[in-house]
Amino acid sequence: MAKSPIIAALQGETTPQIPFWFMRQAGRYLPEYRELRKNAGSFLNLCFNPELACEVTLQPLKRFDMDAAILFSDILVVPHALGQQLDFMEGEGPRLGPLRIASLKLQEKKLEPVYETVRRVRQNLGPEKTLIGFAGSPWTVACYMVQGQGGNDFPVTRQFAEVQPEKFKELLGIITDATVQYLRGQISNGAQAVQLFDSWANLLNRQQFVEWSIAPTREIVRKLKSAYPDIPIIGFPRAVPAPFYKRFAEETGVDCVGLDHLAPFDIFPPRLCLQGNLDPVLLLKGGHEMKEAALKILNAAGKRPFVFNLAHGVIKDTPPEHLAQLSAIIREFKR
Repeated sequence: MAKSPIIAALQGETTPQIPFWFMRQAGRYLPEYRELRKNAGSFLNLCFNPELACEVTLQPLKRFDMDAAILFSDILVVPHALGQQLDFMEGEGPRLGPLRIASLKLQEKKLEPVYETVRRVRQNLGPEKTLIGFAGSPWTVACYMVQGQGGNDFPVTRQFAEVQPEKFKELLGIITDATVQYLRGQISNGAQAVQLFDSWANLLNRQQFVEWSIAPTREIVRKLKSAYPDIPIIGFPRAVPAPFYKRFAEETGVDCVGLDHLAPFDIFPPRLCLQGNLDPVLLLKGGHEMKEAALKILNAAGKRPFVFNLAHGVIKDTPPEHLAQLSAIIREFKR
């Protein structure tokens, strides 16, 4: 069977047309999502209801014909499966219970609804479309587990990591092992590629980035590749300096590096697949400015393996018409 365009790109091939998907493409900017979310009762109910989560995953493809569906779930299902209390408070985001590292143990049956969603989505996707699974990177997941909630700078987590380095290392190891198991489960049920979201990598200095982002990612990649050598892995250390991106690409073993809107392309080997990197604010604005920025990215990709995406997720107030406009721009672009 012929490869889908995204799999070809992720495996280092130059595709005639640049494939695309958008981070957070299934979500709050779509009226059909908001309607379904209202009926689900809670965000976690939606994540753990395979029928509804499958429908949400497929909603953007019905509108915009992206090359891939990204599994609808949340990075915090891993702490939940490890036994940490998890709730999503309306308008406030996640709240996690007290962290007891010694009692953390993966209960994979809690993840079975996610695996069922993966199976359903794969059954409903054509062979030319790719299903991308995902997980949070250990550093980013640890940020929430220690802090007990969301935020922008996670001072409690950072202090814990510095004051109790051995305990923090133990926590990262537990999350790393759980993440490997979780992604194996997604792959065995139909995910054809996976992405690791290190959303808070930008909080780390150089040494921390090596120890808390690169090292766990390398371990996850090694273990996944030993079981599934042909499944591409995308790493997305959001908003880090260019030298950090370069080192991440060199040392983790990922097949593709996801970039934010400030990251340059020319620091990477020409055969390494890159993914990115339109500023979501420009997608929110739409129009000529968005078109010019998108064309600049498409032209900068040249002949390298490339997947068009955003520098982060779709902003919730983005008009769906802007995604339709951007999708058309990408589809019409010829290398």
